[in-house]
Amino acid sequence: MVTGGAVSAVVYNLRQRHPTLDIPVIDYDLALLFQPLLVLGISIGVAFNVIFADWMITVLLIVLFLVLSTRAFLKGVETWKKETITKREAAKQLELIGNGYQTEECKCDPEYLSNDTTPEETREPKKSKVSIIENIYWKEFGLLVAVWAIILALQIAKNYTTTCSVLYWVLNLLQIPVAGGVSAYEAVALYKGRRKIASKGDEGTKWRASQLVFYCACGITAGMVGGLLGLGGGFILGPLFLELGIPPQVSSATALFAITFSSSMSVVEYYLLKRFPVPYALYFFALSIIAAFVGQHVLKKLIKILGRASIIIFTLSFIIFVSALSLGGVGLAKMIKRIEHKEYMGFDNICYT
Repeated sequence: MVTGGAVSAVVYNLRQRHPTLDIPVIDYDLALLFQPLLVLGISIGVAFNVIFADWMITVLLIVLFLVLSTRAFLKGVETWKKETITKREAAKQLELIGNGYQTEECKCDPEYLSNDTTPEETREPKKSKVSIIENIYWKEFGLLVAVWAIILALQIAKNYTTTCSVLYWVLNLLQIPVAGGVSAYEAVALYKGRRKIASKGDEGTKWRASQLVFYCACGITAGMVGGLLGLGGGFILGPLFLELGIPPQVSSATALFAITFSSSMSVVEYYLLKRFPVPYALYFFALSIIAAFVGQHVLKKLIKILGRASIIIFTLSFIIFVSALSLGGVGLAKMIKRIEHKEYMGFDNICYT
């Protein structure tokens, strides 16, 4: 389901532009920093899923989702307040213009009058329409696909080895230089100023080494949690990007772009472990594609009508909270049933599962 929704949303977002800058809404440099380690984390998380008991995964899921939904909601409230202030200032300026006055601070750009809080000096002339081919940064996209393909090949090759053999662990460890090398390349380029997170404007050119190390750690952690819980890591990346000051539209689009790779990796790994029925998976894949496309279209219309991008944050918070209740409830019900039947509820051995 996560893969289907992500694929549908990415196809939709490939045509979209940044809300205020003349760049794609998907930040490819941001994805290049996080996605390789996200995919690596997925592989680690899937292994943990085999080892951990179901009740451990359920408890972790509930706690994590409640924390993330609360953080996202608070960020949404903060963004809503900023948008309200911006709208009031724009209304005052329109009133001054209507009365025949115009100050130096008056910005009559329609983007500003809607919900833009980006400084004027970071805004660039926007193209009204671009093709999908022009909207993709092919070098960065190629690197991301290469990392995904190499790690996928290693996972498939690992499936044809004896579990816990020397070759098995060698193939596992080979994923580290592949994913870590690409993310390290991007991190060094950001630190030296050769590249920048364009969606942050001028702020995207100044990075401390400690910041980049922390963000890389967050990327691999998001992947581990995503693999452990059977998710794509987007529930963590979305709120994290918002904390970095990335606009909501860009946060959502870039997180979905990254989890398209990671969630598809999860699907392949769980398929190799024979942990889901294929017909059901295909049904939910198709259903989530339709739902994601409709959701993207409706959400864009609402943002255009209300002029508030914070709707994206509130939607994310609501989805995470509902997921905590529904998935947590199902997990608790299964846990109670296993307790009643006095089944084993400890750790499993990955070598004999």
